Amino acid sequence: MSAGNNRGMITHLAGADLYMDARGHGRPVLLVHGFPLSGELWAETAAALADRYRCLVPDLRGHGRSGATAEVSIGRFADDVMAQAEAAGETGRLVVVGLSMGGAIAFEVFRRYRERVGGLGLVCCRATAETAEGRAKREELAQVVLRRGSVAAAEAMIGNLLAPVAAESLRAKWKGIMSATPAVGVAAAARALGSRPDSLPTLAAIDVPTLVVAGERDAITPSAGMREMAGTIRGARFVEIAGAGHLPPVERPREFAAVLRGWLDGLG
Repeated sequence: MSAGNNRGMITHLAGADLYMDARGHGRPVLLVHGFPLSGELWAETAAALADRYRCLVPDLRGHGRSGATAEVSIGRFADDVMAQAEAAGETGRLVVVGLSMGGAIAFEVFRRYRERVGGLGLVCCRATAETAEGRAKREELAQVVLRRGSVAAAEAMIGNLLAPVAAESLRAKWKGIMSATPAVGVAAAARALGSRPDSLPTLAAIDVPTLVVAGERDAITPSAGMREMAGTIRGARFVEIAGAGHLPPVERPREFAAVLRGWLDGLG
């Protein structure tokens, strides 16, 4: 049962004040953003769902309005968001939706809190562990960010985050959000991604309703790989968002919200 609105909640956890926005009433849906973004990713999604669903939108540790710590892990992120949901009064089953790094966190939430997960939404993400080459690149990015600031990550990533057809204003907005993310938080999250668990064995174990969403023009997690992931999860629904890159909720907000809402409505 919904606990009601708790807009702009701050929860102190493991050395940081963590921010979460909660809006709407009904079945709780936890929306977990990617790296190095913020809960702003889900603004239009939450607005479209809030008449029927309680949308819990955290800023992850070291991102957005949340405080940063020098070290973090995918497991720490998972514990954070579930503790934030509990602080908002949600102690029952949640639908957990994660994009990119948020997908890795969603897998970890499923492993750690299986009894609390009533459904999974996996958006533009990978189940595989990082390769040795990838870990080295994550570490290099972390070091550059600590020297130059988060703008270094923004400059390195913005070209692939959005589809080529994305408006320059949208590209500028998200470059700004990434650049404003605390450098210590970006570096810690980059290293967390480098050491993320291998979730491939988890796919066959998923026994809750699952939605897998890909962006047609995603250069980071291509649609073909997302379709393959969906085929490994029993009963999963796969949807490709036409014209979207790695961030469908901001590139094609109406289409993405309609897909997510239609799936949620079907859960009963």
